[in-house]
Amino acid sequence: MKLYRAFATVGGLTMVSRILGFARDILIAGLLGTGPVAEAFVAAFRFPNLFRRIFGEGAFNAAFVPLFAKSLEGDGPGPARRFAEEALAVLLFALLVLTAVAELAMPWLMFVVAPGFTEDPEKYDLAVVLTRIAFPYLLCMSLVALLSGVLNAMNRFAAAAAAPVLLNIVLIIAMLIAWALGFQNSPKAGFMLAWGVSIAGALQLALLAIAAQRAGMGLALRRPRLTPQVRRLFTLGIPGVLAGGITQINILVGTMIASLQAGAMAYLYYADRIYQLPLGIVGIAIGVVLLPDIARLLRAGEIDAVTESQNRSLEFSLLLTLPAAVALFVIPEPIIRVLFERGAFSSADSSATALGLAAFAWGLPSFVLIKVFSPAYFAREDTRTPMIYAGVGLIVNVAASLALFFWLRENGWPPHVGIAAASTLAGWVNAGLLWSTLRVRGHFELDEQIRRAVPRIVLSSAIMGAVLWVGAIYGAPLFAPSAGTFVQFAALAALVTVGLFVFAVAVEVTGAFKLRNLMQMMRRDRKA
Repeated sequence: MKLYRAFATVGGLTMVSRILGFARDILIAGLLGTGPVAEAFVAAFRFPNLFRRIFGEGAFNAAFVPLFAKSLEGDGPGPARRFAEEALAVLLFALLVLTAVAELAMPWLMFVVAPGFTEDPEKYDLAVVLTRIAFPYLLCMSLVALLSGVLNAMNRFAAAAAAPVLLNIVLIIAMLIAWALGFQNSPKAGFMLAWGVSIAGALQLALLAIAAQRAGMGLALRRPRLTPQVRRLFTLGIPGVLAGGITQINILVGTMIASLQAGAMAYLYYADRIYQLPLGIVGIAIGVVLLPDIARLLRAGEIDAVTESQNRSLEFSLLLTLPAAVALFVIPEPIIRVLFERGAFSSADSSATALGLAAFAWGLPSFVLIKVFSPAYFAREDTRTPMIYAGVGLIVNVAASLALFFWLRENGWPPHVGIAAASTLAGWVNAGLLWSTLRVRGHFELDEQIRRAVPRIVLSSAIMGAVLWVGAIYGAPLFAPSAGTFVQFAALAALVTVGLFVFAVAVEVTGAFKLRNLMQMMRRDRKA
């Protein structure tokens, strides 16, 4: 089975990107804190990123990859390249129109995305300008999503997984320059970051174009035409916009509601960045690798191999996300305090952000499970069912966010926690619906190995959580800023290392997962 090697490639490069992302967010917290400039930049960064993930990654992961993989497998590289070029032409035309309209309509769009900003005209105007600067990132990254789909279908995962590293490097450089120039908590720092976003998008697009060229799949520009294959892409892609982008739609809803409370948007942003680390490493790796793998196996009629891939992906995801969820719930404040509490980021900001992170934590497994279950639909060219379930999750998220936000605010609790909790609830509803339908249709059966592993993984995670909780209590003075940055990071690293060791021993002792089994699978991959 080649899944584990592919997971390791994508997951490893994603980990590098996320670690650099942590460095980026630490600098953002110190440079901008949680004030108006920080919130304006968060809105500016999230807006094109939201559309990119929904219309670019979401729709193309759901629709383009299976069609391209089947064309490549059945018709050969020539017809597959022609289909990719036709899709590129239509996508580029649509993105140019969307970008032009959005740039002109940005003041009205910002009212929709962050209605609470209207109470502070300076913050509102700054957010509009920063978003206009950063919005071309959408165009570049949607084209990157298409090129990534081409490369992933050819089993070339490295370049696409490495591309996000460029974004973090560019933004880190921009912030170091802003810091050196004394732009802390200044709109000038926001401008530098917004320009950095657009520049990074152009660099990522160049990287993927070069990688596709070297893979023998360089794409030429064509005149946009609605060919039969492009029409089929649209048929699958429109519902894929919702099905593939449910997480981002939920984030948009949360952003809109959070803008009604000062600081809430920044708290959720920093909390989201923490829990996106395991979600990105595991979820992205599974989503990127599993979809083309299932599409190829289904075309070859290897149903047993499809079931095996799904079960091992589920086992792999739970093995990594359950302990991560427990850790983020048990020790959120030490994590936030060590990573962000310096410069403009205060102790009160740490406490508020930690509460949001704890609420997000329990949704982590559900969002990764969505990545496991969705490819089984997309590979069969069924984007309608996930779209419906995404809509159900969206309704749950909106209703719960509104209810919890205002109820918590009226009762003196931090209202942003309700947004995080609603996102978690929506994730589990969506994952549950996807799994139950696959089971009813006979497209996903849990094998004996996964049935045996899950309760043992839960037990091992609980043991690890208890150890982390005790360690956080006794090590509390070491996580405080008064201990010094080096001591803080050393203490957190030691606590995380102890947690990982305890979990590794627990899964080995309970039989949840044997390390020698993983090594055997990796050796078989290399031989294959």
